[in-house]
Amino acid sequence: MARTPASRSVVAVLATSGIAVSLMQTLAVPLLPEFPRLLDTTPSTAAWLITVTLLTGAVCAPVLGRLGDMYGKRRMLLVALASMTVGSAVGAMSSEVALVLVARGLQGVAIGVIPLGISIMRDELPPERVGTGIAVMSSTLGAGGAVGLPLTGFVAEQADWHWLFWGSALFGLVQMVLVVLLVPESPVRSGGRFDAGGAAGLSAGLLCLLLPVSRGSEWGWGSPLVLGLLAASVVIFVGWGWYELRGPSAPLVDLRVSARPAVLLTNVASVLIGVAMFAGFMVSAQMLQAPASTGYGFDLSLMESGLALLPVGGAMVVFSPLSAVISRRWGPRVTVMVGTSVLAAGNFARSVVHDPLVAAIAAVTATAIGAALAYGAVPALIMRAVPQSETAAANSLNALCRSIGTSSCSAVVATVTAGIVVRIDGTVLPGIDAYTVIFLIAGGAGALACVIAAITPAPRAARESDASADGRPASPATCAAPGRR
Repeated sequence: MARTPASRSVVAVLATSGIAVSLMQTLAVPLLPEFPRLLDTTPSTAAWLITVTLLTGAVCAPVLGRLGDMYGKRRMLLVALASMTVGSAVGAMSSEVALVLVARGLQGVAIGVIPLGISIMRDELPPERVGTGIAVMSSTLGAGGAVGLPLTGFVAEQADWHWLFWGSALFGLVQMVLVVLLVPESPVRSGGRFDAGGAAGLSAGLLCLLLPVSRGSEWGWGSPLVLGLLAASVVIFVGWGWYELRGPSAPLVDLRVSARPAVLLTNVASVLIGVAMFAGFMVSAQMLQAPASTGYGFDLSLMESGLALLPVGGAMVVFSPLSAVISRRWGPRVTVMVGTSVLAAGNFARSVVHDPLVAAIAAVTATAIGAALAYGAVPALIMRAVPQSETAAANSLNALCRSIGTSSCSAVVATVTAGIVVRIDGTVLPGIDAYTVIFLIAGGAGALACVIAAITPAPRAARESDASADGRPASPATCAAPGRR
């Protein structure tokens, strides 16, 4: 069993790696309006700097998770960090849109770091530290994004945009060295042959699903291209599911395990949590920077709005350990219910609270607290319901569900803000009703996630294990089938 000082180092290194990766998801967001000028390209092409990161992350996360279960989780963790580092270096040295797109794609691969880190914690940490470590690691996906938007906006405002990529490259390099020095390789391996056919089918299905979701507001939701891609995704996923159930001896995704109610419902709840969490992160800076004449804006600069939103990221960091405390006392399902309730309440409050500034920030911070509690407990629910040899793949699939939630939220925000507008001094801006609708949708997603968490059956391992929040099954047999409380 690992010593406490060593386990603290493992948690610290993995958590900071998670923050580095989540920063990649928001690195280009503050600069998106400027990239057409900076890269001499069109706004439509510049938008791909966000989309390509989403796509590569969604495709590579389950692949890296499965490879981690088979050949070593730390090894795949280093591969993901190396991709982020190389991509950042390419972006730092480029001003051509094609090369920056490649750079952003390579950065997106690193999203697999978070589920791999969670799985390493389950394998390596002593039972009393697993719950806290997992909660902190899981929350980095939201905390990094919340901190990343104001941080990257500040850097972009004060320095050349290439420094964002140089800083990411240095961060990634440091994390790789720390992983090599301080994080042990997990001895748990599943073995078998990699399911290349399953990986190809999942990749094709995800591309056909996420492309229209992320670009539908631009292409038109009723356009033949969007409808055709969505139809193709359905056909591909049906064929992929048939292949995974009947084809390889070691499938990329064990659909029989994924179909267990404890796993399936938790993944559905994760999609909804992603929607509920990302709404506040995505639109808050826009609202703070909008003119006061809109009825919701505060005329803040990019840097001022970033400073105003720092409590949002800080709340996720501070409240993540509390997630493990609640899970240890009452179980991770209760923690998810508490977190999603707070998440829903914060979004509903934000739908009606537009001023003063302190009240608006408090409402968004509440959503961050709820997200920290919920995200911190979700991996424990997943890992209780799957064999230990499949934890990286299962967590990667759950991370994919979160990504689908955030990308769906992006599509909702883009559609609503484009459809409900006001004209002020000749400038078209989203109307106050647009943001009210967005926060109502996000609040509804949080409330529905709470209901799903409440009806999710507890895996048998959760009832028989003494450590209620560590995600470790009591025995191989007990994690083979879910039960009910």
